[in-house]
Amino acid sequence: MPKSSIILLGKTIAKGKGYQLNLDIAKLHTRTRIQVPIIVERGQKDGPTLLITGGIHGNEINGIEIVRQLISKKYNLPDRGMVICIPVVNVFGFLNQERQFPDGRDLNRVFPGSARGSLASRFAFHIIKEVAPMVDYCIDYHTGGDSRFNVPHIRINKDDPDSLVLAKEFGAPFIIQSARRDKSFRETMYKLNKKVLLFEGSKSLHIDTHVTQAGLSGALRVMQHLGIRNFEKELDQFEDKLHQSILINNSKWVRAKYSGMFHATTILGSKVKKGEVLGSISDPFGYFERNIKASHSGYVICINEAPIVNQGDAIFHISTD
Repeated sequence: MPKSSIILLGKTIAKGKGYQLNLDIAKLHTRTRIQVPIIVERGQKDGPTLLITGGIHGNEINGIEIVRQLISKKYNLPDRGMVICIPVVNVFGFLNQERQFPDGRDLNRVFPGSARGSLASRFAFHIIKEVAPMVDYCIDYHTGGDSRFNVPHIRINKDDPDSLVLAKEFGAPFIIQSARRDKSFRETMYKLNKKVLLFEGSKSLHIDTHVTQAGLSGALRVMQHLGIRNFEKELDQFEDKLHQSILINNSKWVRAKYSGMFHATTILGSKVKKGEVLGSISDPFGYFERNIKASHSGYVICINEAPIVNQGDAIFHISTD
């Protein structure tokens, strides 16, 4: 469609210009308004629009750090098209270092939202109404929940070959083809015919340098593939090089058979064999220590780094194909 005139949140976005806009749609019970900054950069030439988001869950700090670095290093300045960055989607949760919105809801479970719904639902509604129509592609940065440390990987829909091409260009160690989660941002954008790459890496309330590098370099490769900007020189400086991504279709958790102090010994991202020792669980008094063995062969894509676990807790996430 013609892109000579673009209006976002009431602001005309001119070619070759950058803007910081604010999504201002809600108040706290103290009557304090919370503004969500949206950084917009438009190239001199027409091209696709890429949305880059972090912090849909407020405590997933590593995703926020990746988007922050994209902006601070000026990687978000396009030659063609437009790049929209929302470093902290859930500002409410970020302020409180919590996953949820103040109303207790998970923002990533209420899309596309409602103009008269809960606080989270209203916020989701305005994201989809005001921002999504401008977007062609999206990279959405997440981490593992709580103490679950995810290996850097891209999640895409199983029935989306176009997104698979983009995921391979991103170059993360793994690509997981997973079912869309009901009322998630990814599912809603998919229904609007937007291509979404969901990046997972690290854990909540944590920043990991390797994961940050993987998230940054992947974004640059995708932007270069889309013709937004050439990043050959920048990519040469990254320690994280392009991976021949391993494709995963199914996975299964290994759960703790005992309660106690947890010691993981296997390496995240490594391939393990059925029966291989992955770690151990011991009591705090030195009376017992039990090995944890792999229930099946596959790649370790997530490790629970909690020092204490309960019987039945998910501790190792391993691919099954």
